Amino acid sequence: MENVVVLIVGAGPAGLATAACLSQFSIPYVLVERESCSASLWRNRAYDRLKLHLAKEFCELPHMSYPVDAPTYIPKTLFVNYLDDYIERFNIQPKYLTSVESSTYDNDKKCWCIVAHDMAKSKIVKFTAKFLVVASGENSAENIPMIPGLQSFSGDVIHSSSYKSGKSYSGMNVLVVGSGNSGMEIAYDLAAHGANTSIVIRSPIHVMTKELIRLGMTIAHHLPLNLVDNILVMVANLIFGDLSRHGITRPKMGPMILKSKTGRSAVIDVGTVGLIKKGIIKVYGSISKIMGNIVEFQCSKNISFDAIVFATGYKSTTNTWLKDGESMLNGNGLPIKEYPSHWKGEKGLYCAGLARRGLAGIAADAKNIANDIKSVIGTMSS
Repeated sequence: MENVVVLIVGAGPAGLATAACLSQFSIPYVLVERESCSASLWRNRAYDRLKLHLAKEFCELPHMSYPVDAPTYIPKTLFVNYLDDYIERFNIQPKYLTSVESSTYDNDKKCWCIVAHDMAKSKIVKFTAKFLVVASGENSAENIPMIPGLQSFSGDVIHSSSYKSGKSYSGMNVLVVGSGNSGMEIAYDLAAHGANTSIVIRSPIHVMTKELIRLGMTIAHHLPLNLVDNILVMVANLIFGDLSRHGITRPKMGPMILKSKTGRSAVIDVGTVGLIKKGIIKVYGSISKIMGNIVEFQCSKNISFDAIVFATGYKSTTNTWLKDGESMLNGNGLPIKEYPSHWKGEKGLYCAGLARRGLAGIAADAKNIANDIKSVIGTMSS
């Protein structure tokens, strides 16, 4: 049994940022991670051409800037290097291959009791912790929707987390399901590598350029959000024109308000819209069923595909191991309280990086958590 002051679960950017902020106050912690490396999503489950969608000034972790010569939009490899430097700078030493199986609050001892599996040594390890930080991410389990007949599909079916590049799909008929940033960028990458590409777009989306989003985030500090949204939508309409005849409609809510209310991001166009307009990438609505290699759409078109890529996001697995977390997380493992007060539960429970606010949200969570723990420890010792 190891007694720790703070136990952090997850060594992605949120767990690392929390560790760094705690170390600034010399508060001892232990960081456990079920994978064999930090930030496994970035290292192992991100496609090759991925760059951070937001400008670097919105993507720094606390207490460490990017190198001076870093580009405005940081590519995946540079971001992973930044995280490695961050780990070294703050001397963060995660316990890898350690998967938390359960954590419950002991009311008598006033602490969290955590049972974990050390996969390297094949043994059970136990911790008691005064404070527990859930930093295991919104993106811990792949989400593939239940589509009638999917199991009968004879071609290749993958989740976007396994997609690296369109090289191996040249000349094939490929369907991308999901029209968020990953889906739109994977569709572009497939088409650029010579695949006959189609994409399913079921719900309204805001399409923006990265410069427009940077402008919006910058002026949002000075103007009301609905005014910022009006400006962004007006300029986006000038840039892209009316996309409704290509199967893309805009939500009623503006892009910045939509992000702050629901966590849904605007799609940052990497060239996909141009290919959709030229008919190089075809757009379809919802799928009704799949029969062998034939996909039947609700518009009653039947089309044959060689491969399907599901860019349908992830779900949190926190509720499988966190007991007594109802004060902070809902049934989907996401915060109950609205941003910005989502990060704190009861009895020394916290979450970092679950508010769908990207790296800027992670940095804010980590600082808030460390400050709060510092003040609680201060009142306990005084």
